Amino acid sequence: MKVITQSSKLVKPFYGGAQPPPIDSIPLSVFDKVTWNMHVAVIYAYRNPAPATETIELGLSKVLAVYREMAGRLSTDDSGEIVILRNDAGVRFIEAYADQNLDETVSFMPSEPKVKSLHPSLYGVKELTQVQITRFNCGSMVLGFTLHHRVADGNATSNFLVAWGKACRNIEISPLPFHDRTIFTPRDPPIFDFNHKGVEFMPENMKGIYDSVDDRVEEIRAEQFHFTADFISKIKSKASSMNPNKKPFSTFECMIAHLWRAVTKARRLDGSETTRARITVDCRHRIKNPKVPNYYLGNMVLWAIAKAKVDELLGEPLGHAAKLLHDAIISIDDNYIKSFIDFAHHRVEAENLVPTIGIEHNRRILSPDMDAGTWLRLPFCDLDFGCGAPYAFSPCYSPIEGDIFLMPSFVDDGSIDVYVPLLREDMKVFKDVCYSLY
Repeated sequence: MKVITQSSKLVKPFYGGAQPPPIDSIPLSVFDKVTWNMHVAVIYAYRNPAPATETIELGLSKVLAVYREMAGRLSTDDSGEIVILRNDAGVRFIEAYADQNLDETVSFMPSEPKVKSLHPSLYGVKELTQVQITRFNCGSMVLGFTLHHRVADGNATSNFLVAWGKACRNIEISPLPFHDRTIFTPRDPPIFDFNHKGVEFMPENMKGIYDSVDDRVEEIRAEQFHFTADFISKIKSKASSMNPNKKPFSTFECMIAHLWRAVTKARRLDGSETTRARITVDCRHRIKNPKVPNYYLGNMVLWAIAKAKVDELLGEPLGHAAKLLHDAIISIDDNYIKSFIDFAHHRVEAENLVPTIGIEHNRRILSPDMDAGTWLRLPFCDLDFGCGAPYAFSPCYSPIEGDIFLMPSFVDDGSIDVYVPLLREDMKVFKDVCYSLY
């Protein structure tokens, strides 16, 4: 597929005749500092009649007046700390054309090479936000969106995108984003109730341990699997039958338990090996003081880690894996989050530590471990510019073996789509076991 760029410009905030606010800066929070220092991308596909480019651009300029961070730049303050400079420098806005019909062109797999031409480059970018609109012969449109992860996590990004759609439809943006990233202050004296070394942080001298290229990277295959609402219901019933509290485990916990076991079985690991499942956890409603609103603009994600021997994980019933995951997730509570904040402020620099995510950035093979992320509860699919919701949506990334991702299906019947990257030979086994209720 050949995508031809027709124009590229900067779109800046529109204040409707009011005086623009002064330039200021927002320091990164401890949550921003431990996340990925990179751009991430998503794409949306709209059928004909697709929204007009003028409508999308005007709505973007309006929403940027409310979400100024998106139009800013990363900079450093006088003490050398990284900040978001709210200088209204603008969002990169690209118009492009593909001389084909959309349905014949794109599979919308996150790692599909063709998909990468439908969003701006993720590398060497000074803009914090980028937009690419690609029109097709059939009248359909794909919108590619990239954002630097240190500006916002999935929750905050989805809030921005929904607000953008509202601005295009002349609907008031409400509720407004909460901008204060200085609320995560350490306790005095600090209390280190948990060990954060090896979880959120690692020694700086471990940098480079994943820099060597693993020959198996070329064998990674990413595929999409669809799980029906009926199958999910059976998984939940089977997993929750072991819950001593008689309360069903969440859909996410049950599906990750099932997938963790299926991935582990597909890899054919030695029974004595330890496998870890690392889960992203939104902390907004888990910290008691300060109260953090759902519309907090920034990052507020930590990671829960469940561990088991391979023989234990596969030998025990599904409910055992679900309970391991449940216990790990609920452990990310107010005490844990405050311990993390204290540790980040007082121990990281003193012990010469760096974020684990930064060290693992080049790790392409996770086996025997698995990472799991989810957008099941985020309104990413609600980006309506005035011509209706998109008919397809996908994150975009280079596949990492064992890094799975759950999304609500566009069928909108309670089913779930899961993106699973595994080595070629392991994928064959995974396909045989992933729909089994073993």
